[in-house]
Amino acid sequence: MSADLLLTICNYTAMLGWLFLILLPRWQWTLSIISSGIIPFLLGLVYLALLVSQISNLPEGGGFGSIAALQTLFSNPYAMLAGFVHYLAFDLFIGAWEVKDAQDKAIPHWLVVPCLLFTFMVGPVGLVLYLFIRTARTKDLMVYA
Repeated sequence: MSADLLLTICNYTAMLGWLFLILLPRWQWTLSIISSGIIPFLLGLVYLALLVSQISNLPEGGGFGSIAALQTLFSNPYAMLAGFVHYLAFDLFIGAWEVKDAQDKAIPHWLVVPCLLFTFMVGPVGLVLYLFIRTARTKDLMVYA
């Protein structure tokens, strides 16, 4: 399968998860498929398959030790795709956690939606925004309390 086709499939799968989290956060299927982590898990399997399939095709000099090594590593389109799928999976997982945590803490969903949009586009910024809102609403600094 081409890297472009796999990117399209992964993007649409993640987008579906985001739409459910934003528009239907309490719907049975949102809670059972997205909030349970199934879509991030499936994206994680794609990530694992990409890693395994490309381990022998990685370019010489690629790695994580410098910007130049990263550029070399990601010159392989499947390695670049693996990196992007990594972001898709983790950002969606964090978005699902934000929705579930907000529901558990009785934080209104309209306050969570901007956090989800930021988490989708610029992951850590959305998480930081959610944690600020969560702390302001609950006075609880503990994320895993």
